Amino acid sequence: MYDVVVVGAGIEGSATAYNLAKNGEKTLLLEQFSLPHSRGSSHGQSRITRVEYGEDDHYAVMMKEGGKLWRSLERESGTSLLVNCGCLSVSKQGNSYMKATISSLSRNGIKYDILTPGDLRDRYPMLSLPPDYVGVFDYSGGVLRADKALRAFQTVLILVLYWKEKKDGEFSAGRFPAFRNIRENGGVYALPSLEYPGHAKVCYHDGPETDPDSRDMADTGRILSTMKSYVREHLPSLQDTPSIVEPCMYTNTPDKQFILDRHPIHRNIIIGAGFSGHGFKLSPVVGKILSELAMDKTPSYDLTPCRIDRFSSTKARM
Repeated sequence: MYDVVVVGAGIEGSATAYNLAKNGEKTLLLEQFSLPHSRGSSHGQSRITRVEYGEDDHYAVMMKEGGKLWRSLERESGTSLLVNCGCLSVSKQGNSYMKATISSLSRNGIKYDILTPGDLRDRYPMLSLPPDYVGVFDYSGGVLRADKALRAFQTVLILVLYWKEKKDGEFSAGRFPAFRNIRENGGVYALPSLEYPGHAKVCYHDGPETDPDSRDMADTGRILSTMKSYVREHLPSLQDTPSIVEPCMYTNTPDKQFILDRHPIHRNIIIGAGFSGHGFKLSPVVGKILSELAMDKTPSYDLTPCRIDRFSSTKARM
């Protein structure tokens, strides 16, 4: 018997199980594929991180705590996860996204530089940008070591569960009896230690609608062709043929906002879904929020933008 069952051992599910275990909940984390795998949204070596979120200030507020929680996980796991190297955004002057970015940085007191076309050429001679492009450098941004972050949550989860079982005098064969609390198709996740050389990552955040059960049949040829053209035009110092190609599945809600809420009918089911390609960086906070909902505690944040009943089809069924 378990207090909470978490379905899905990606970054959000692992962060949730981690928080539940640390709060004393007897937790089972389930995963349909053998771990680690590349069939969801949490694989790969890196993800971008930043505090600013345009007009979505509720995420900017969450990210202020998110950075602290990533550093806490680093200390607990003994692993470097967050590289604070800054984040550069470029566009034509007057672009609406750029305006929203600058506005968010200002509202949230985040240090940034506005870069003229000349500044961009001086600071980033390796880039080939249109002459009318301007930039914003966000000092809060950086890179998350994604695969190591996922492994860190799961490692600390296992150690917490092991300590609790040892304390209670519950033992079974094997070095880590609590491995049985992470179940996946194919046996025990051995948490291998992997190191990767430095690399350049170019992402294209678009793609065809895909059935997750037939993801291997998705046509990515057009995307790869578009990316190769982009590299040739704007990143001339790189070879346009990638060494590694990794598609990444993710689910989009109509408004690109998360769903963090109770099921409208079955109140003992908590839903964390629809992260729309920007949930990884917020996973420590998402895990905290979902664990609070599962433990029937008042959430640490106003979840109005993330309520499931904001969609009319959901309201009709309630």
